[in-house]
Amino acid sequence: MDINYNHGKTTPEESPMKTKLKSWLNRTLKIRMTDGRVLIGAFLCTDRDANVILGSCEEYLSDEHTEPRALGLVMVPGRHIVTIHLDCWMPDDLTTNKIKFQDNQCLENKI
Repeated sequence: MDINYNHGKTTPEESPMKTKLKSWLNRTLKIRMTDGRVLIGAFLCTDRDANVILGSCEEYLSDEHTEPRALGLVMVPGRHIVTIHLDCWMPDDLTTNKIKFQDNQCLENKI
């Protein structure tokens, strides 16, 4: 974080990407990995190497599989991430408790 010192007061300056990442905190991410597995969980943090920490994570062997395996807290190595999709809640989804992932919210390769 860059800090400007101005008369003893500090004001943080954030890059647009850092602001965007902060807005994703605790949102649901769907991560497709190089081996075909899909992880869905709450975004908790990332680092400079694009490693991602997901909470309450579930693993699917592929997009076609419907049976999840509960993993809990996981660290996903950035080098194994193919795509990341951000959740998109729609009013109809609130009644069925389902999450839709939109292709326009996809981030190719890494964060």
